[in-house]
Amino acid sequence: MRPLPPRPPRLPGGAVVSRIRQSKRTPLLQVVKTSVAVIAAWFASIALLQQPLPIFAAIAALLVVLPSVNQSFVRGLERSVGVMAGVLIAYAAGVLFGDSTWIVLVIVVVSLLVAWAFRLTPSSANQVPISAMLVLAIGAQTPDYALDRVLETIIGAAIALAVNALIVPPVLLAPAHLAVGRLARDIAAVLDETAAVLAEPVDADRLAAGLENARALRATQARASSAVTAGVESLQLNPRASRNRSVLEADGDLLDRLTVLVNRVVGMVRSVHDNYDPALADDPVVQSIAEDLRRAAHDVRLLARTTEEARPGTGGRPASWASSPEDSPALTAPVQVMLPDPDNWVLVGSLLEDLRRVREEIIG
Repeated sequence: MRPLPPRPPRLPGGAVVSRIRQSKRTPLLQVVKTSVAVIAAWFASIALLQQPLPIFAAIAALLVVLPSVNQSFVRGLERSVGVMAGVLIAYAAGVLFGDSTWIVLVIVVVSLLVAWAFRLTPSSANQVPISAMLVLAIGAQTPDYALDRVLETIIGAAIALAVNALIVPPVLLAPAHLAVGRLARDIAAVLDETAAVLAEPVDADRLAAGLENARALRATQARASSAVTAGVESLQLNPRASRNRSVLEADGDLLDRLTVLVNRVVGMVRSVHDNYDPALADDPVVQSIAEDLRRAAHDVRLLARTTEEARPGTGGRPASWASSPEDSPALTAPVQVMLPDPDNWVLVGSLLEDLRRVREEIIG
């Protein structure tokens, strides 16, 4: 008898719960705005349409209040287009084929194909067959159902968009600034660690840890890029955009420069990892490079700090401003090597070229 296959492992209770819970709560303001939008859409539909139970207006308002005004506009447009397309398809099917029950299944398939043909977004594509089915199922008993569904959806979406735009419209500047600042600090830390590795003999474990930290910069850069993108999106169609756009642009410019540095630093650390020799600590040229790496780390931190100081409301000090040696760039001149050690020339040449590019990116 063949043995039974092993049972798949059961998910622990904590893992199941984590699938339905977020790592952090939705802001309370978002909950309040959604509640206001639902209530306003409900009573507006009652007043305008004389509809005693405007469920679809409430649903539209519930779904359209999103973290940014631009997202709300897009979601409202998607839902309205999907509902109108579904209603039109259902109306045409009712006129041509009557109210046979088999029409419902055919309409679902037709609606999905129409959404696919027009390349509708998933939100719109889902609304088309749902609206068509509801119109065919309920519209026969309620003659005005199709028109009421369209009007309620438009009213709910419009009110949700207005509420999201007028009641403290979200501006996601802080997450973007924190993410870019963290990327700058992590780059500086990797540069400092690389300088320390060149300054004294280290073991293979420390080299591997340094390479792992350098590679982790790519994930940090991706998170910073996502945060800046979310910040840009939060300013679209936002009444508060004019006084906040310059702040986000500064973070975006800094991110562009740091992204180039990430690529240079990862390559630099990889070169050290692959060509390391404990005797490097006795090479004066390598020690000069280590000192320049420390200077580069200082300048990366300075670059992030002067970007912060130049933001509106923080004194407006330019990047060239300095009141102490710590506030001045340290990469004053590139390392000059007339005759590198023949045993280390591959690593020295690689580091010198990477340092040249790092210096150019930092000083602009």
